[in-house]
Amino acid sequence: MNKEPRPHQTQDPFVRFIKTPKGMVMALLILLTLIGALRPQDHFALVNALLAVVTALILDGIVALFHHRKKLFSDGAVITALIVADVLSHMTPLYIIIATTAVALMSKHLLKIGRKPIFNPAAFGLLFAIVAFGTGQSWWGSLALLPTWSIILLLVAGVYITQRVNKFPLVLTFLGTYFILLLAMAIMHLGLPSDTPGDALRVPFVNSALYLAFFMLTDPPTSPAPYRHQVFFGAIAAGVGTVIFATSGGLAYPLIGLLTGNAWKATLHWLTKLETRRSYPETYEQGRANQ
Repeated sequence: MNKEPRPHQTQDPFVRFIKTPKGMVMALLILLTLIGALRPQDHFALVNALLAVVTALILDGIVALFHHRKKLFSDGAVITALIVADVLSHMTPLYIIIATTAVALMSKHLLKIGRKPIFNPAAFGLLFAIVAFGTGQSWWGSLALLPTWSIILLLVAGVYITQRVNKFPLVLTFLGTYFILLLAMAIMHLGLPSDTPGDALRVPFVNSALYLAFFMLTDPPTSPAPYRHQVFFGAIAAGVGTVIFATSGGLAYPLIGLLTGNAWKATLHWLTKLETRRSYPETYEQGRANQ
């Protein structure tokens, strides 16, 4: 007697992919990118996004061929490229879009522990763009340039994806620490005259903080899974970013905060691995053999 196929076996592969957390992130980023480009002056931003995606797919495809992988299409590359394009100004020259995307993708493959990247690739590439090219960042993909009510769309998308990747402690800790520190600075009149805490508490800066929290800090390979580690990670990213904002201003502070959190996670992983090797050498060697 023939068994009927299970529901998941009859689903289209694309439908199955969209239902995964990574597929949902990609779908929501595409949606935010399309909505963010609704302003007539931002239509060219879609060209930047397309160029970033093509660049990322080519680079990751080359890496896949080098490692003799069967799968050439990289969903992670698309996600990284969309974030890069969503953050950079729509006026950014095309060669900078290509260079930023390339650096972001290369950081994923070169700076890693085991198979996981140390740093969020998009944040690494965007910080490189600021240092190397002095690029402007409008965070237009966070709907920062649209009417204020559009932040509701960002919140709905962000909360949904945070639930899918199980990162609520991280996001809530980051946002709580970030806004409480900025509010305290505003009350005590701390910070720079040019970049005041009050500015960071208003749209469009709030949009960029939410976008960073929902779609960059929650990146599973570069953020911790245990809840208590998520709390530390979120507090570190927010604390470092806020201190840099208060002392230096500029556009790099949220990216530096995130990358510092990534470095903390990598250090914690290395120390845990070292302790396991010292205390349980047989377990450590067995784990290496299974990798």
